[in-house]
Amino acid sequence: MDMIQLEHVTKNFGANRVLDDFSLHVRDGEFLTVIGKSGCGKTTMLKLINGLLMPDDGEITVEGKNLAQTDLVSLRRRIGYVIQNGGIFPHMTVEKNITYVPVISGRKNKNENHQLALRLLRIVGLKEEMAHRYPSELSGGQQQRVGIARALAADPKILLMDEPFGALDEITRQAMQDEILRIQKELRLTIVFITHDIREAMKLGGRMLVMEQGKVRQLDTPGEIFHNPADTFVKELVGGCRVMDLEGKGEGDADYK
Repeated sequence: MDMIQLEHVTKNFGANRVLDDFSLHVRDGEFLTVIGKSGCGKTTMLKLINGLLMPDDGEITVEGKNLAQTDLVSLRRRIGYVIQNGGIFPHMTVEKNITYVPVISGRKNKNENHQLALRLLRIVGLKEEMAHRYPSELSGGQQQRVGIARALAADPKILLMDEPFGALDEITRQAMQDEILRIQKELRLTIVFITHDIREAMKLGGRMLVMEQGKVRQLDTPGEIFHNPADTFVKELVGGCRVMDLEGKGEGDADYK
């Protein structure tokens, strides 16, 4: 079953065509990584899926519903969205950040919201006592975990992630990569994850989408893209990556066949 479908989508900003006859299907429970140069349309694609933008042409379906005929506010509250640095509110405690969407959606029971925040803190690997801290009291990795917890608060089936680990140091970044893989499997989420890091894209993605100038250049498993790049652009993109660099995923790993 497809959770997300984009069919022949075109999106322009003035005279600039950002997505050009773009089609993509994302399966239920899939971890799709997206990579490409700046300006290729990656973030625009995420905003279209989330209903923050509407296409100039084509059709978008999320959870079986056509976005043109859907309550977009309700849709956005059912989709988790994580950006670089977490995007959390500095003037709110960790608990209030996490429960922000449930509260504005009408869930006013303070005890239930408190228990929700504690459960999500555990899921993202943070201690419960952090609930009363403010973002300024957290490390970058902790802030990113809070951002993920907030995105999970509405119990979404879809998680959209735009360069979420780009500002983290390498050790923290690798830890967060392992964490999001664990969370995705535990909660059976459908994740679309944008990155500029080819190693990150190959490590995380069950499939990987390579974009350039608003078009799909290749969409396949990381192993297939690594071993059989579709064209010169893709070959150059993956050229600096060795399979053995990818957290122990070697030539014989099932994910790379």
